[in-house]
Amino acid sequence: MDVAAADAYLSAMLAAIRIAALILLLMLGGLWASAWLGKGDDDTVADAFLRRIASIFGQDMPAPAAGGVQLPQGLALGGPFSLVNHEGRAVTQADFAGGFMLVYFGFTYCPDVCPTELGIIATAMDLLGEQERRVTPVLISIDPERDTPEALADYVSRFHPRMVGLTGTAEQVAAAARAYRVFYAKVNRPEMSQYLMDHSSFIYLVGPDGRVRTLFRPETAPEAIAQSVRAHMRTAGG
Repeated sequence: MDVAAADAYLSAMLAAIRIAALILLLMLGGLWASAWLGKGDDDTVADAFLRRIASIFGQDMPAPAAGGVQLPQGLALGGPFSLVNHEGRAVTQADFAGGFMLVYFGFTYCPDVCPTELGIIATAMDLLGEQERRVTPVLISIDPERDTPEALADYVSRFHPRMVGLTGTAEQVAAAARAYRVFYAKVNRPEMSQYLMDHSSFIYLVGPDGRVRTLFRPETAPEAIAQSVRAHMRTAGG
């Protein structure tokens, strides 16, 4: 190839790159405008823009975690379980498929942390308004020795009418806890007549597919939880 031909080829390549860059900028500008016009009340333009980019490539873009902890890429929490609800009926994760869950692992004899976190869940549910019908708050007992279905029925009714209590055999509870990577252990103190349970205290937001979308640290504001739930609902198409 002589010099003149090389120059012509280079000029054509540069022109093609400029045109492609211009088209890309116009597309991104159009998507940004669409995101700005179509964002929800609790959304940001950036989040709406990223979801539109993800939809083009057929990807599920994670919604903003708000006060939650976004799971690292490749880390999967949640999944199948087999337990007994507070009505004494055997249930699995399939009974909750298609909706969201706010899951907490605790126990009815818990003196402080569990009531606090369950109260936060209840407040977040109330903040969701009509959207709360798409979310089931769930307490999974890590103390099946004492937490019978009857005990759970009385306990969860004190927090929210939609709250479900789940228990089971020691093996069933252990399997569910492993799926969510929950730590728990019995603690006996000489000064106490009843044992306590030491346990991790995250709230898990579980999606319609049974997969944990995000988790919330203890004492996360209910407003932040409600905001995150709404964002994940929008990502799921509702």
